Formats: sequence, structure tokens, C-alpha cells
Amino acid sequence: MNLLPYHKIKFACRRITWRQRAQPAFLIIGAQRAGTTSLFRALSQHPHLVPSFVKEVHYFDGGGQPGTDNYARGEAWYRSHFPLRATLGTDGKTFESSPLYLFHPQAPARLHALLPKARLIVLLRDPVERAISQYFLEQRRGNEPLPLLQALKAEEQRLQVTSAFSFHHHSYKTRGHYAEQLQRYLTLFPREQLLILPSEHWFSQPQTVLQSACAFVGVPPFSAPPDLRNNPPSRPTPAIEPAVYAYLNDYFTPRNQALFALLGEVFDW
Repeated sequence: MNLLPYHKIKFACRRITWRQRAQPAFLIIGAQRAGTTSLFRALSQHPHLVPSFVKEVHYFDGGGQPGTDNYARGEAWYRSHFPLRATLGTDGKTFESSPLYLFHPQAPARLHALLPKARLIVLLRDPVERAISQYFLEQRRGNEPLPLLQALKAEEQRLQVTSAFSFHHHSYKTRGHYAEQLQRYLTLFPREQLLILPSEHWFSQPQTVLQSACAFVGVPPFSAPPDLRNNPPSRPTPAIEPAVYAYLNDYFTPRNQALFALLGEVFDW
């Protein structure tokens, strides 16, 4: 007799009660390699906040990996990742964090259709450092055979092939087109529903940023435990050639200027 794994049995039970489950009050939507995991972990320790059962639900982006389509599984599947409304009480809220939501072109409309009142937290890391961090992540995972500068210069050709694999794993520079990505959300959501912060503030001033996030989502301030990780989300990397920084700085300068014009704020990048 074949028995279902325990985690699948638990999910099937949650799905039966999906209508009684809470919708997320807010989402951390990106960016990748920008501190979203540590912010998610910190907020998860707030007494009034209950996180999704998995950190990255990957519903509105379809699945987060080539060949998946979580969005086709429907609202019942999505809601099954959150706690019952009755367990939250009058003050509790639930949330999730899927950093691909910022980058995925279909995510804003899908998210707005289901959660038009949701609040959205966006961490934006210096796109030069973010691109380098992603490169080494993909290299460690075995998804990147090219040297760093060659991979950066090959990106446009790779993405032109319309490969889902390259879209997810080789979009080092394109994920840093923050102005374009935010504009898709600002077309649908009022500006006051988005909290947009430079990741560098989160890395250097985690308690201050945490209190800003609490105020934004409507929960009391709290002090995170002293083990709060506040380092940039990347491992030590080999020395980067000056040519890499020169190339990326030249590439991102006009795109960063477009972002600052959109936000009316300049980040220290």
C-alpha cells in the first residue's frame, strides 16, 4: 500500500479548510539577493505576525523555477499556505516573501487581482552588487559555467532565446531594472501601499528598518533578538576585476537615475 508523505497529508488537510484561512496582509516582493530572507525571519518573530508555512510560496510568479506553474493551481492552493483566520485573533496578520514577484512581469496584475489592498515591502540592493551576488549563487548551484564578465555580457543573448531557465538563472542585470519593475506595480497599487527601502539600510540599521516595516504593516514595534542577521545576503566572493565594476557601473548609471526620478529619492549607490 502506497502512503502519502506526511507533508503532503498536512497540505491536503489545510487545503480542505482554505476558505477559513487568512489572506496575507502584506508581502515582501523583492528583490532577490537583497536581504528579503533575513527580513522575513525577523518579522516572523513578531508576536502579532504569523508567516506563511513556507517562506517563498511562489504563487503569483508561477512557481519560481522553469517547468512549474503554481498560479494555475488556483486560490485554494495559495490560501492553503497560510494559517486559519481564527488562530490570528483580532490583531494578528499573516504574510509571505517571494522575491521573484518584483521581477516577474505577470506578478503585479495577478497579485492585484487577488489582493488589491495588500501592502508590499520592497528591498532594493545596489544593482551592481546584487548582480555579482546572484552570479556567484548561480555558479555555486551549478547553473553558471561562464566567467563573471562573460556571463554579464552574454545575458541579452541568453534572454533573447526566451529560455525560462535563463530568465530565472541568468538575469543578472535585468533584475536590476528596478524602475521598470516598480512602475508595473505603481500602475496598479497606490504608492502608499509600497514600502521601498535600500537594502543597505537594512544591512547597517536593521532595528530601525524593522520598526519602519512594523509601522508600515500596522503592528506595534518590537525589538528583534540579538541574533538578528544583519549582514548582506552573500558569502565571501573572490576578488572582482575592476573591469566588472566599470562595466556594471556604466550599465546601471542611467537605470539608477530613472529609479531615483521615479521615487523622488536618491540611494547611496
